[in-house]
Amino acid sequence: MDWTDDAIVLSLRRHGEHGVILEALTRDHGRHLGLVHGGASSKRRATLQPGNSLRLHWRARLSEHLGSFTAELTRARAADMFEGRAALAGLNALTAVAAAVLPERERHTPAFEGAVALLDAIAGHGFTEWAPLFVRWELGLLDELGFGLDLARCAATGATDGLIYVSPRTGRAVSAGAGAEYREKLLPLPQFLLGNQATTPNESDIAAGLALTAHFLEQWVLAPHHKTLPEARARLGDLAARARTESA
Repeated sequence: MDWTDDAIVLSLRRHGEHGVILEALTRDHGRHLGLVHGGASSKRRATLQPGNSLRLHWRARLSEHLGSFTAELTRARAADMFEGRAALAGLNALTAVAAAVLPERERHTPAFEGAVALLDAIAGHGFTEWAPLFVRWELGLLDELGFGLDLARCAATGATDGLIYVSPRTGRAVSAGAGAEYREKLLPLPQFLLGNQATTPNESDIAAGLALTAHFLEQWVLAPHHKTLPEARARLGDLAARARTESA
């Protein structure tokens, strides 16, 4: 059994004296693990840093086996992200969320392609530029996993205008008028998620967007499997909340 695919490094853990278990998100083979012989060497570790893109070749005697990887570096991003607090938080959150919510060996090509674009943005831009993309990537994950939000019209009235809330129970948008009485129980709906390009998302919009996707990832995807939101993802939400407070 063998295949070759494009991949993003999610995590590493030591295996024996010289090897590592590589967890990667691949384009066509989903989240996949494999043994990298000699992966603990300093030269290999530089290649296998989280966030880097690889060309992976996987081989195993049987499909259900762990198998082994050989890896060729195609895009090094890790060094660009390790130097910035926000960029490192984004990298850690992305890899943690992908590892927590995507089933092993199940193809999710849009999630992979979105992660590549998001990592490039994190490596090359500031927080307020890439954080809205992070929110959209998580919305895409929810949709791929069968938990897409309905933000097109008001759940109560069917209106397509004035949508400013989301029901935390149903994931459907709610208009200002219909939600006025229950606003304390509803989640804010950032306008950039409605395709409104009139204004650039600010720190408040970003914090609200990250809180929105975190809620549904935890309640709909993770909790049924007795999991909680990864700490790295919670730290990204905290970072956004602090940025909102500082900008107020």
